[in-house]
Amino acid sequence: MKIKLTSVYVDNQDKALRFYSEVLGFQKKADFSNGPFRWLTVASAEDPDGTELQLALNNNPAAKAYQLALFQQSQPAAMFFTDDVQADYERMKARGAEFTMPPTDVTASKIAVLNDTCGNLIQITELKRW
Repeated sequence: MKIKLTSVYVDNQDKALRFYSEVLGFQKKADFSNGPFRWLTVASAEDPDGTELQLALNNNPAAKAYQLALFQQSQPAAMFFTDDVQADYERMKARGAEFTMPPTDVTASKIAVLNDTCGNLIQITELKRW
């Protein structure tokens, strides 16, 4: 068994696609509609056949409440891993990303947190090498 897909709720799928592709550097994997429903996923450019992230529209009251509660508590909706937080921080900042936490050393890792402009905080994590 393996994880193939996970989701993050977004308030606007077009805006989310721009952010997750142009700022974070992911690539669009799937994008199709059936009436008002749109299935939109991105994947890592480094592993295009790996785990996909669904950019799910938060048009459900429960989804909106969940997304808002996480954001208000400063809890990231997703965590992505990198080999170099500082380099990714500089790259994303140059592309307009707004960070709520710059690269910071914490137990066993270095993390940074940014606002995805679609209602979520995203954590970027670099695990320390021992």
